[in-house]
Amino acid sequence: MTRRGGLTAILAVGLILTSAPALAAASELGGFALPWWIWPVLLFVVTFLLGIVAVLAGVGGAVLFVPIVGGLFPFHFDFVRGAGLLIALSVAIAAGPALLRTGMANLRLAMPLALIASIGAIGGAYLGLALPVEWVQLGLGVTILGVVGVMLRSRKSDFPDVPRADVLSDALRMNGVYIDFVRRRKIEWRVHRTPLGLALFAGIGVLAGMFGIGAGWANVAVLNLVMGAPLKVSVATSTFMLSIVDTAAVWVYINQGAVLAIIAVPSIIGVMLGSFVSVRLLAVVSTAQIRRVVIVMLLLAGLRAFLKGLGI
Repeated sequence: MTRRGGLTAILAVGLILTSAPALAAASELGGFALPWWIWPVLLFVVTFLLGIVAVLAGVGGAVLFVPIVGGLFPFHFDFVRGAGLLIALSVAIAAGPALLRTGMANLRLAMPLALIASIGAIGGAYLGLALPVEWVQLGLGVTILGVVGVMLRSRKSDFPDVPRADVLSDALRMNGVYIDFVRRRKIEWRVHRTPLGLALFAGIGVLAGMFGIGAGWANVAVLNLVMGAPLKVSVATSTFMLSIVDTAAVWVYINQGAVLAIIAVPSIIGVMLGSFVSVRLLAVVSTAQIRRVVIVMLLLAGLRAFLKGLGI
């Protein structure tokens, strides 16, 4: 498969994601109701394609799942958010042990930040379930459009310059060493601006719990751009943190009855299988081009959620 062919395939995926549920809904309105099992099957197909696109673009599956499925499928938004948290949690749990073994995911860095973010996620989950759905849709639209802005403007650094650790990070021993097999040397790192990072992670936790989007996209940006952790450490630690933060939030959704197996199970299986396929496509598809496609998809999904929140 050529790069041009790969990009064409990704564009086709985007077209399917935005049109298939709408066509199914239109067929129901046209006079012939679909059997109930069509929706789980269609959900599996859509999430399988989402898993391919999300991994290739370097974004979490939940950040695509919640606005697209919430905007195009006839499911209550609470169930979509609950399934979104389970998707992010499943991916994080699958990757967490391997990342810890490599030494790139750092417990001393993750635990204080994850504790603050978990408290925020629990509060955000309760707040999101208490607010009217229209308000949450509106907030999700604004948040997704903000994600698009972050993706367009962010310029991540492999090794940010941190002249010295601040007092808090030094006291919490937020530093470490990992082996960079590409450069064949040990990389020593430390972080700074820890109070600001803790405050930002509290807000990230609220967003993760309220909208069910996992917020890995924000974790990496704060760890790398604000606190100065190397990019590989930021990505690995962010993924591990999701297994803690999303667990805290998803229990609220389960306790409130906002998790349905008929939605969550095909979604998780679809995203996980799609992520396996995406690994094979990495060698033949330009990730930069895929990232542009994902930005367009998020822009359309964010506008859809925003307009839906306004009742349009």
